[in-house]
Amino acid sequence: MHSKHDISVQSNTITHQIHEASDPSDAKEDRHAKDPSASIRRYPHSSAGTSRIPRGVLVTGATTPAGIELIRSFLLEPHVERIIAVGAEKQAPMLEPWLGERLRYLCLDLTRERSLRQLLFGEVAQGGVDTVIHTASHRWARHRGSKIHSLNVDATRQLLQICEQQPSIERFIYRGFGEVYDISAEYPLLIEEDHALHLSPHTPQWVRDRVEADMMVCMRMGMSRLQVVVLRCAECVAPDTGSQLYDYLSSRVCFQPLGFDPMLNLLSLPDLTRALFLAAHVQEQGIFNIPGKDTLPLSAVIERSQRLHLYAPGPLVSWLYQARSWTRRNKDFRYDLNRERFHLSAILDGSRASLILGYQPQHPILWSDLFP
Repeated sequence: MHSKHDISVQSNTITHQIHEASDPSDAKEDRHAKDPSASIRRYPHSSAGTSRIPRGVLVTGATTPAGIELIRSFLLEPHVERIIAVGAEKQAPMLEPWLGERLRYLCLDLTRERSLRQLLFGEVAQGGVDTVIHTASHRWARHRGSKIHSLNVDATRQLLQICEQQPSIERFIYRGFGEVYDISAEYPLLIEEDHALHLSPHTPQWVRDRVEADMMVCMRMGMSRLQVVVLRCAECVAPDTGSQLYDYLSSRVCFQPLGFDPMLNLLSLPDLTRALFLAAHVQEQGIFNIPGKDTLPLSAVIERSQRLHLYAPGPLVSWLYQARSWTRRNKDFRYDLNRERFHLSAILDGSRASLILGYQPQHPILWSDLFP
């Protein structure tokens, strides 16, 4: 348990983050950055960690917004000789301008072990790839079943095991999620890497799969020859990322539980990309929280998104969003996934990532661009 002094220090830290996130000069400067991936390269690889130079990179989930921006950032690095991008789609239009000898795109079913072995001992071995960045996961929270579990958990396990058998692979980076942490009034507001995980048997599959995959990768840290890294990222509010909050804000009317206005820490797409990029350039392994630049109340998030803001009792909010899912099939927001975070504040502590990876959030979310 934390003392009153610890809680006071945490509160001061959160307040400082709020002031940083609300600085309009930061948003103005970022608005003029035309290429997010180019901005990543301007940051030096300065950290307490031992630096490394990746020669070749395998990126799964390559057709997602984060995967595309990550590949673009590696293309700017002359020392990266080969990039293999893997996605579920047959074609990757966003990557076509750069496809060639240096960048190869493969359509692959990650749940098939034979396909993974052919990839790792074929293209990856021939290309001298030494770094694997695994970002693929099922994004839709309302989908469930064994096929979803196979992609979220089984494919991650198989990929990691085969990487351990492939001699050229040195480093395995797993894009995890801050949603794996348990949020409770009994826990401190500032979440460190040793915080309790969400292990309730009643947890929805969307969270349960992420907790299982996270724990499975973490267990290999003391057993594998690889440098294994887990990045537990704050929610990245952007389209096509599986963001629950983005789907919540996509409605013109946003219902908030009456009497609650929790603090949220949110991650921008350029900062998510930059964290993955920096994790490939150090030798240290372990778990790292990846917070975002924006720390603000839920009410401020709704206001900046220019949505109509209505308060309602929690049970009514739950029923309203359940009814919304019945009438609008394309909406994915689940109130049961967000009940705790819509009532209690929880902020990721990024001190370890700052010290070892050299990561600090730089890019605030441009709300007017997301929700014009």
